[in-house]
Amino acid sequence: MSIKEVSRNKCFGGHVVKYEHGSDELNCNMKFNVFLPQQATETKVPAVFFLSGLTCTEDNFIHKSGAMAEAAKHGIALIAPDTSPQKRGVSIEGDSDSWDFGTGAGFYVDATEEKWSKHYRMYSYIVKELYSIVMEQLPIDESRVSVMGHSMGGHGALTIHIKNPSKFKTASAFSPIVNPINCPWGQKAFSNYLGSDKESWKQYDTVELLKTCKNERMDILVDVVSTTLIFFFKEKVTK
Repeated sequence: MSIKEVSRNKCFGGHVVKYEHGSDELNCNMKFNVFLPQQATETKVPAVFFLSGLTCTEDNFIHKSGAMAEAAKHGIALIAPDTSPQKRGVSIEGDSDSWDFGTGAGFYVDATEEKWSKHYRMYSYIVKELYSIVMEQLPIDESRVSVMGHSMGGHGALTIHIKNPSKFKTASAFSPIVNPINCPWGQKAFSNYLGSDKESWKQYDTVELLKTCKNERMDILVDVVSTTLIFFFKEKVTK
């Protein structure tokens, strides 16, 4: 499957490149951003897949994080995919009724419910389709690839790493949704995408997956920031 270059911008000695391609997994056109450091012009480089959270697209991390400065220092590529097939040439009734489901909220699962199963296959899109595209068509060292994410993307990063440690060697998650089967966001998404059988939800729940990983070493960094503490310290400082 070929990818089309949409834009290219210089960035910290390398380039941020936006690509577009037709997706067999999602049955629509998708875009993703890649930061390629200067070293990628001469050799294959390690890479980090960054999975964004609710309401985001492929642009949020690239535009707001400032991560390219550090990636350039260490010669690391950054892969920033979209979060959902919605509003990417797809229209499903009810997909825009709320901000935490449908548009921008693919939850990195493969939907099994008929209404959503044709397009909502973000797990397979990341792990199989996009991974293959990146490894085959970009200068990435396949032996040094990891995954990270924020919030919904942190949930995706952890579950993807746990189930695919040979592809994604390490995982980092910032304020991830680690137990979605027991929180409103996860219950809403999973019941719609996966149906009423809660046993099937466990395959996309980090806490439940960790229960099955006995005597296995995993390299995972989880950074959880309490909003309450942030406001507390901000108030103390301002006073």
